Amino acid sequence: MKYLLDTNAWVDYLTGRFPTVVARIQKSAPDDLCLSSVVMAELRYGAEKSRRKKFNHDLLDTLAREVRCVDFDLDGARTYGELRTRLEKRGTPIGPYDMMIAAHALSLGLTVVTDNEHEFRRVRSLPVENWRDRRD
Repeated sequence: MKYLLDTNAWVDYLTGRFPTVVARIQKSAPDDLCLSSVVMAELRYGAEKSRRKKFNHDLLDTLAREVRCVDFDLDGARTYGELRTRLEKRGTPIGPYDMMIAAHALSLGLTVVTDNEHEFRRVRSLPVENWRDRRD
């Protein structure tokens, strides 16, 4: 695995809103991408709030079959504790779910793919990429 995609990257892919994200995901080797259980929780929340619940949950079921899903585990929890402490001491905390996603990626040695660069770049040791092309 190389990349852990943030919630907004998967939404971009599933909706087709940003063709560069769709193309990049489609061109990637399946083993290069993963879906964090934390990200899936956010996606499920969005599906549950949507007008087309069944459609969106079915779409997520398909995604879960096609992409490697990785559970937030004890290594991720340890990394989360260390990361949260470090960011709080620096006075640069990030949102709780983004913190879990960042910790998960760090614990697995992965790059986070997100449009939310402002938050994730506060984690200095975390590689971050944005696959959106603003011309899309």
